[in-house]
Amino acid sequence: MQRTLFNEDHAAFRESAKAFVERTITPNVEKFIEQRVIDRDVWLEAGRQGLLGLEIPEEYGGSGANDYRFNTVFAEELCRVNAAVASSLGIHGDVVAPYLVDLCTEEQKQRWLPGMCTGEIKTGIAMTEPSGGSDLAALKTNAVRDGDDWILNGSKTFITNGYTADMIVVAARTDPSKGARGITLFAVETGMPGFERGRKLDKVGQHPSDTAELFFSDVRLSQEHMIGEEGQGFIYMMERLPQERIGGAISNLAHAQGVFDETLEYVKERKAFGQAIGKFQHNKFLLAELRTKLDVSQAFIDTLTMQHVRGELSPVEAAQAKYWSADVENEVIDACVQLHGGYGYMTEYRVARAWMDARVTKIWAGSNEIMKELIGRDLGL
Repeated sequence: MQRTLFNEDHAAFRESAKAFVERTITPNVEKFIEQRVIDRDVWLEAGRQGLLGLEIPEEYGGSGANDYRFNTVFAEELCRVNAAVASSLGIHGDVVAPYLVDLCTEEQKQRWLPGMCTGEIKTGIAMTEPSGGSDLAALKTNAVRDGDDWILNGSKTFITNGYTADMIVVAARTDPSKGARGITLFAVETGMPGFERGRKLDKVGQHPSDTAELFFSDVRLSQEHMIGEEGQGFIYMMERLPQERIGGAISNLAHAQGVFDETLEYVKERKAFGQAIGKFQHNKFLLAELRTKLDVSQAFIDTLTMQHVRGELSPVEAAQAKYWSADVENEVIDACVQLHGGYGYMTEYRVARAWMDARVTKIWAGSNEIMKELIGRDLGL
C-alpha cells in the first residue's frame, strides 16, 4: 500500500535509521535476548546518530524535529527487527522526553536532557504498581513533605528500562484527600539512598528490554526533583498518554508487517505435498485476509498519526489505535506461527519470538479492556 504521510525528509531519515539498525541492532539481537538487556553501547551510538533526541530542542542537544513522523520512522525500522528494542528506546525518547521538555525548569532541562540525547542518561517512567495495574488514579506510592524536601515510599512494577535506567520519572500520591488531583511527578536518580531495584523480571517475551520492580524506602527528594507542579501529575499523564498509545500502535503494526513479510517469503519456499505451502487455497486466502487487514489498519493509524502531528489526536482515538493495532498484531503473528508449522514454535525463529513479544501489547499502556471502556464512555454508555 502506498502511504502518503511521509515526505523526502522522512525517506532520507529512514535510510539513516535503517543503516543504524542493520549495523547496531540486527547483529546483536541474539545477545540482547540472552542477557535480557540492550548494551549501553547501542544507546551511545543512537545518541551519536541523533536518534534519541527527536523530541528534544537543539539547545539541549536534540534534533528539535517537532514532527512525530520522524519518531514513527525510527520505531518502524526498529520493530522490523525486534519489538523489544523499539519499546526500550521508545520509552526513553517518545514517552519520557515530552514530560521533561514540557514540564521541567531550565535547570532541570540542562541537568537531564543533554545526557538523554547522547545516551549517557537512560530513562524510564514508573506509573504501574503491584496492586493497581491500569488504574493510575489508585496509586499507593506516596511522597510526604519534610521541610523543603519530600520523602518517597512505595513500589512500582513492570517498569521498562527499570533495571538500568539512570533517571526514572515516578508518579506518587502527595495529597490523599484529593484523589487523582493529589498525584505529583518526581525524578528519581540512580544512587539515591533508599532507592532499590528488584531483579530483572522474567517475562514471556520482550527479552532485550530490561524490566524491573522498583522500591522506594524513605527516598529524600529535593524540590528540584519535582517535575511540573504539585498535584498535577495525573493530568500530565493523561495529557501525554495519547502519544504513548499512538506510538504503541505504530510499533504494533510495524512489528506485524515485518513478520508478515518474512512469512510470505517462507510460504513461497516451504513445500508440502509437492508444492509451496502458500499455494494451498486456505493459506492463500488467509494471507490475502491478513494483507488487507494490515493495509486497512495502516491507513487508520497513518491518519491518526497525522492528527497527532497537527496536535488534533484525541484520547479516545488514541485508545482506538492502541487496542485495534494490538489485536491485529497478535492475530497476524499468530497466523504466521501457524504457517511456519513446528518451526514457528522454535524460539530460534523470529516468528516465535515475535509471537511472545506481541502478547503484552494488549496489556501495557492501558489494557485493551480499559481502551474499550474509554471508547464506550465516549459513546455515552
